[in-house]
Amino acid sequence: MITAPNLSELEWLVHGFGTRDTEYPAAIVTVRQIHSCIVLVAEDLSEGGEGDALVCRQRGTVVGVRTADCVPVLIADPVTRAVAAIHAGWRGTAGNIVAVAVARLCRDAAVLPQNLRAAVGPSIGPCCYETGPEVAQQFAPEFQSRTTTSGTAHLDLRSANENQLRAAGISSIWKAGECTFCTSDYEGSRYYSFRRQRENAGRMISYIGIK
Repeated sequence: MITAPNLSELEWLVHGFGTRDTEYPAAIVTVRQIHSCIVLVAEDLSEGGEGDALVCRQRGTVVGVRTADCVPVLIADPVTRAVAAIHAGWRGTAGNIVAVAVARLCRDAAVLPQNLRAAVGPSIGPCCYETGPEVAQQFAPEFQSRTTTSGTAHLDLRSANENQLRAAGISSIWKAGECTFCTSDYEGSRYYSFRRQRENAGRMISYIGIK
């Protein structure tokens, strides 16, 4: 399991970015992820739900998202003790799901963005994330590097999400930096990678909550 230094400083917080061999806390609240920009409130869920981010202020509740190449983002507010777990694939990143989650925290929990701390977990890196022109054109040039004249590009979703977090007012941001694809080319590797393993890929869980 990987933890972020800027979140580990909060003694009331539990969090982690899972790997293939992580043992997770019991009863992590998750939803059915649909590659959207839908942000749900964990306390309002009765049975399941569909979306790609969960926010929470309830003590003893841990929220999480599942990934296998997409970008997991965890957010915590040291003042209000509100937290969020975000699943940002290319669609969620293109739709600025992290900003949607920050706005939800501000609205529901009276959070000030400048107080927030964020952590970006392991995901597929620009070294390995090749996309077609229809996906690449949805991102600013600084987050893509062209590889062919046909428009194929390598995208840097991690940096795109970091940029969106900063634009939302967050300055305390930590990034894991490891590529889930590069380190998933043999059995027993550290991460699952859907791009490499396809239907055989499992999922890691990134989670955050209040003790």
